[in-house]
Amino acid sequence: MSDLLHTLRPYLYITPALAFFGAFFFFPIAYVIYLSFFDWSLLNLEEIEWVGLANFGEVLRDSDFRQVLGNTIMYTFSTVLLGIGIAFFLALWLNRQAKIFGFIQAAVFSPHIISLVSVAMLWMWLMDPQYGLLNAILEFFGLPAYSWLADTNSALLSLILVSVWKVVGYNTIVFIAGLQSIPKDIYEAASLDRFPWWRTLTRITIPMLSPTIFFLLVINTISSFQVFDTIYIMTQGGPVNSTNMLVFYIYEQGIDFYNGGIASAASVILLGMIGVLTMLHFRLMEKRVHYR
Repeated sequence: MSDLLHTLRPYLYITPALAFFGAFFFFPIAYVIYLSFFDWSLLNLEEIEWVGLANFGEVLRDSDFRQVLGNTIMYTFSTVLLGIGIAFFLALWLNRQAKIFGFIQAAVFSPHIISLVSVAMLWMWLMDPQYGLLNAILEFFGLPAYSWLADTNSALLSLILVSVWKVVGYNTIVFIAGLQSIPKDIYEAASLDRFPWWRTLTRITIPMLSPTIFFLLVINTISSFQVFDTIYIMTQGGPVNSTNMLVFYIYEQGIDFYNGGIASAASVILLGMIGVLTMLHFRLMEKRVHYR
């Protein structure tokens, strides 16, 4: 009996965490998959009709959904590429011991700790077509004012700018932590061998930072696919659906249009896309990530 208790003790310790995880993670996922096979509305939860895969077919045939999917892919690719790329070079510059660089690190990181609502309100003021600071700068240089969030050609790019500004500070601090964990004797050996800076960067720094790059790639991709707050506050998906993303599309279908079946099906599609992209990241990067 004592041997059995000794064997079961670790599982008993983690049972509360597993129960919590199952109740608030696995059960909602399973339930939304279940609901995606039914036609139901938030206005009348008593009338639920089994429709099988019809909801998925309707979502995939929806031209708005295809546009939303294209917006999401462009937004994700741009924010991940720019957010990680800019942060990498900032980290290389800021990875120094002088106090001024510590102050700059804090300044760069500060947007990350500001709430998304505050960030969205700040940038809405900056991009205001009449009183915004960005247009004031353009007018100072003799350039015409611009409708940043009201033009279909620039609205999505404006959201990308806001998101990169928000995330680059976090990515920079993570990169700096990764740089400081690289053994100094490796750089000393490279210096003795008279490695040029670009060879040191490509043969030492980037390979040694591969776990950090992989971590940021996965986290930033998932976060970009789940963007909602900035869209809800700044554009409401407009103009002409040009800034609508998957999560906001799901919100519109479920809350605004009361179409729970379509919203559930779109949620399952989003879940599948994030899962596939994460697995692809692991598959493509597993041979390129070097853990020390």
